[in-house]
Amino acid sequence: MSDTDLLSTADDLPEDDDIDGGDELYEHHRIRVDKGQELLRLDKFLFNRLPNASRTKIQNAIEAEAVQVNDKAVKPNYRVKPFDVITITLPEPPREVKVVPEPMELDIRYEDESLLLVNKPAGLVVHPAFGNWNGTLVNGLAYHLSNLPTGRNGEIRPGLVHRIDKDTSGLLVIGKTEWAMTHLSQQFFHHTIERTYLALVWGVPKEPQGTIRGHIGRSLKDRKVQAVFPDGEQGKPAVTHYKVLRSFQHVSLLQCNLETGRTHQIRAHMKFIGHPLFSDATYGGDRIVYGQPVGSYKAFVENAFKLMPRQALHAKSLGFVHPVTGEQIHFEAELPADFEAVLAKWEVYAP
Repeated sequence: MSDTDLLSTADDLPEDDDIDGGDELYEHHRIRVDKGQELLRLDKFLFNRLPNASRTKIQNAIEAEAVQVNDKAVKPNYRVKPFDVITITLPEPPREVKVVPEPMELDIRYEDESLLLVNKPAGLVVHPAFGNWNGTLVNGLAYHLSNLPTGRNGEIRPGLVHRIDKDTSGLLVIGKTEWAMTHLSQQFFHHTIERTYLALVWGVPKEPQGTIRGHIGRSLKDRKVQAVFPDGEQGKPAVTHYKVLRSFQHVSLLQCNLETGRTHQIRAHMKFIGHPLFSDATYGGDRIVYGQPVGSYKAFVENAFKLMPRQALHAKSLGFVHPVTGEQIHFEAELPADFEAVLAKWEVYAP
């Protein structure tokens, strides 16, 4: 018999689901083939070994390169040999928590038989977690997509292949079929997804555009905060490209394009270079960072904080290859009202 391990990495996730990412893949199965195994097609071998997986699901996973043999992608007709090591990786850690479908008003920007795009408002938790088991986007998706294979048994993530922070607004793509979900997750993992964010940050970067590189991992001082480790000895590689769109003297509006998608990547990277996001309490942006905190300027900033009591970050656009048609498609979502209001105030205040 082979040795099959189910691995869970749920403890690596912040408890409040304050996550922005999509590049992570988690090993769900690792099968070490024993020495007496006869030659057998890979899809048939896995169908025999994984009791809850259909033949179609297994073949889709192999085609999307979510299944690897000896660390290499193979075809479904690959013949399994003695001592092969087969791994199956998916975009979320394996869990047993059930999701209760809940009716919810969703701002759906696009939907077809394979995928769905939602414009998530700030304040909505994406994923059920400790302290937020109900009222999340996944609960609403489970209701809207109640007949999905990915949600049929109350699984923890009906169609979800990436996430954005609770207090970040913007676009999320959801796979409506096993194939779409697996195909999209592989695009995130291989960094071929085009992702553009708009961020209002404190100060004005010295260079009008640039690239921030630095490993990101959980802070050694606070497990709910991500830290940048420039020497690369800890955390995972992270790359953020930025461009200054507008300058307001004490703050500036940036376009950020993610090459990777680590937890809190933009927030941690901007804090690292001395320009934390405006009104970001977690990373020090909820105080006056540039300018003297006195008089009318202090009152102005405090009013702006009240208008937007969350980090000034918006997932503006997503571009990717459609999992069925193979077409490169692109979607955009306008800035929400609170973000627009704060920008308008700075435009009036700054010459």
